[in-house]
Parts: sequence; C-alpha cells; structure tokens
Amino acid sequence: MRDTHQTMQRIKVGVIGLVAVVLLIAVASAILGSATRERPIATAGSAKADVVADIAMTNASAAAASDSSGEPLAELGVAPSTSNTQAAK
Repeated sequence: MRDTHQTMQRIKVGVIGLVAVVLLIAVASAILGSATRERPIATAGSAKADVVADIAMTNASAAAASDSSGEPLAELGVAPSTSNTQAAK
C-alpha cells in the first residue's frame, strides 16, 4: 500500500512540474510575441524607408545615365582604369 501512495505522489509532482514548465513557456511566448508585433517608433531625425528607397533609386538611375565605362572603382578613383587611352600632353 505504501508503494502505491509513494508512486501517486511522484506522479502528481511530475505532472505539476510539467504543467509549470508548459505555463512558463506559454507566458514567455506571449511576451516575446507581443514585443515583435509592436511597430517601431519613428524618432525625430530617423531615416524613413520610402525616402531612402527613392534616394537609392535616384542614385542608381543617375549612375546608369552617366558615361560609365563599367569600372565603378576607377570612376571613384580607388583603382586605376584598365582602358588603353593615353592622357593628353
């Protein structure tokens, strides 16, 4: 009879522990889920995504429209040009 009582007590403790862990995971999931659903706060002076995208598109179209030799590093002066043109004397 004593073994049955001890076994039932161990089962109760195990089930209570399991329920506690599942409840803790549910609370943590709810907290993290609500944190990711919040919209970012737009602070004064921060970049706005649509404006930055428009600037990037404008810069890309301006670079494509300019006379490009296909060597962007040479145009920036970072690397020497590989073209065979001689400088005017």
